[in-house]
Amino acid sequence: MHSLPHLVRSGATARLVVDGQPFTIRGGELGNSSMERAYLAPYWSNLVEMGLNAVVAPVYWDVLEPVEGRFDWTTVDHLIEDARAHGMRLVLLWFGSWKNSMSCYAPAWVKMDVERFPRARTSHGAPLEILSPFAAANRDADARAFAALLAHLRDVDRESTVVMVQVENEIGMIPEARDHTPDAEAAFAGPVPAELIEHLVTHRDELGAALHAEWHASGAQEQGTWTEVFGDSAATEEIFQAWHFARYVDAVAAAGKAEHPLPMYTNAALIRPGAQPGQYPSAGPLPHLADVWRAGAPALDFIAPDIYFPDFARWADAYADSGNPLFVPEALRSVDAAANALYAFGKHGALGFSPFGIESVSGNEAAMLAGAYDVVAQLTPLIAEHAGDGSMTGLLPPTADMRTPHRVRLDDVVLEATYERVPAPSLADGVINETGQAHGTQELPAAAIVIRTGPDELVVAGIGVTLTFHEPPRPAGGAAQVVGILSCEEGRYDDAADGGWQHLRWLNGDQTHQGRHVRLEPGRFTVQRVRLYRYR
Repeated sequence: MHSLPHLVRSGATARLVVDGQPFTIRGGELGNSSMERAYLAPYWSNLVEMGLNAVVAPVYWDVLEPVEGRFDWTTVDHLIEDARAHGMRLVLLWFGSWKNSMSCYAPAWVKMDVERFPRARTSHGAPLEILSPFAAANRDADARAFAALLAHLRDVDRESTVVMVQVENEIGMIPEARDHTPDAEAAFAGPVPAELIEHLVTHRDELGAALHAEWHASGAQEQGTWTEVFGDSAATEEIFQAWHFARYVDAVAAAGKAEHPLPMYTNAALIRPGAQPGQYPSAGPLPHLADVWRAGAPALDFIAPDIYFPDFARWADAYADSGNPLFVPEALRSVDAAANALYAFGKHGALGFSPFGIESVSGNEAAMLAGAYDVVAQLTPLIAEHAGDGSMTGLLPPTADMRTPHRVRLDDVVLEATYERVPAPSLADGVINETGQAHGTQELPAAAIVIRTGPDELVVAGIGVTLTFHEPPRPAGGAAQVVGILSCEEGRYDDAADGGWQHLRWLNGDQTHQGRHVRLEPGRFTVQRVRLYRYR
């Protein structure tokens, strides 16, 4: 008998537990139209070779319920069978009422009955290809279908191949910040719901900066209309719309959990620089609206970012800083996906990471992702043990053109990192490629996971990073000690579940520049165990 997958929370971090063991999702999301058996069949072997242990895959409301109340589970059953046959778990994406803001996966019987299933409208009254979240009929039809899906999973997936479910996909209003149907207009003119006010008051000192500012700019009132409580602005319209999206999603998620309580989340399309509400998919589960979604959708376990922008660390940090476990269901596929994965797992103990269009990944991109996922697979027990306790971090170049070393404090040690993104020329072992001279032109990922496993003991894993170690600044008059490398060894955790370190070689000579740094060479993923010592 398999236990139901579930989350174990610890502050802003969480771990997914599957069959009683921590399960870190080394994933890849399929393209939107790539989940059917005949199309996907040639790709499974590639997914296995890349080191995936989970596939993030859509299921379509219009395909599952082509006639109201009549369900066809063929595509879902095929996906579960094929994933299981290849040793993979699944995260299912419910393409229900909304996919990338639009309602393109709603069944024909929903789309064609606009009286029963009304669309959102612009301020000029024009209808949009977006189901209105203010219509109970829309919500209830979606919730019934989603509940049927979860009930089917309960009955057919006894081995827990499906470990999580995403509810909707990249919800958001566009090209305006909110819906303007008659029901939406009446709600906007009415009072802010008591549940949201209660959340604001209860978490007054913990609110995200943007929401805190909007509320306090209008006097932090504890009752009133939306404009009275938050001000007359597009930001207020977005908060209003986010609340109603969240309530809708909460009803759908709750209906599913009543049948089969798998972990559930919803995801967001992020904001392009300079864009204002309405110019991006507004009111989705974005970090500046995290409190609204947390209050409005308690049936969700967390919210998630789809990160396609180059400033990966900033967006990952924003979701974690909002008190939210990090899961990245969609990420840009490139060689940098490997580096971003290491950062997500090392810095935030992420539940998982998943480049988009995984069936299209090949060549060096696939090789680099496989290397990163091999490192994560080895370190999964350590990641689960140390996530959230301050003893682990991820290193990623903070800028594209670094002029000074990247300094990160890890308890009583300061890590000073430099990054190499091109293969080194023929230099002595252990010498940094300071000139940037390239052996070829292919840029490589550069990132690391660093874990404090004991006093002055570290596990350092990744690619293209060179580390020196220092004591933090001391109070005036205190003399800092020099932090040296006592020993460094390369190896791997072949039997990670039992902590089985397999020693490969000592690196106390040229590879550590005669004990002056630890180097994860460019182009090759390695795991190293380091012991430090201190002297004056």
